[in-house]
Amino acid sequence: MKTKNLVILALLAGIGVVLHTVMPNFLGIKPDMMLAMMFLGIILVPEVKSVMLMGIVTGVLSALTTGFPNGQIPNIIDKIFTSLIFFGLFLILKKFVKPIVSAAILTAVGTLVSGTIFLGSALLLVGLPGPFAALFSVGVLPAIALNTVIMVILFPVAQSIFKRSKISSASIIQK
Repeated sequence: MKTKNLVILALLAGIGVVLHTVMPNFLGIKPDMMLAMMFLGIILVPEVKSVMLMGIVTGVLSALTTGFPNGQIPNIIDKIFTSLIFFGLFLILKKFVKPIVSAAILTAVGTLVSGTIFLGSALLLVGLPGPFAALFSVGVLPAIALNTVIMVILFPVAQSIFKRSKISSASIIQK
């Protein structure tokens, strides 16, 4: 694993923590903005080791900053599984769709998967502070919209930075 890639992933995780911390809590759940940074990290550094590292790190950081009652373990479970699912979908989709469209679609689907895994694992492990459907509509649906908008804005910026700085990446940025 290259040091440059670790620095990029660490910066994205740090930005994700700030976004996750400042996001207001609605009915015991807050839209997870750290996902957008995790997804961007996976797109920029699409290697299995990096994906696992990003999933574990963002899971732990989300657990530390969660506003969800007893949501630490569900956050870790969610991020690890979501990162692997997102990576698999990324490898499939990058061959067929333009990079920006792929990033937006994957972010929406990844956030949906993440929210479902998080709420499902929380339901099984610690219980939910409200009905699943209400928490899903208050936390997951806004997160899908916000994360997709964030990705549509940040992806071209990251793409431009990678091209100008000649940072090597095996991602869809080089198409």
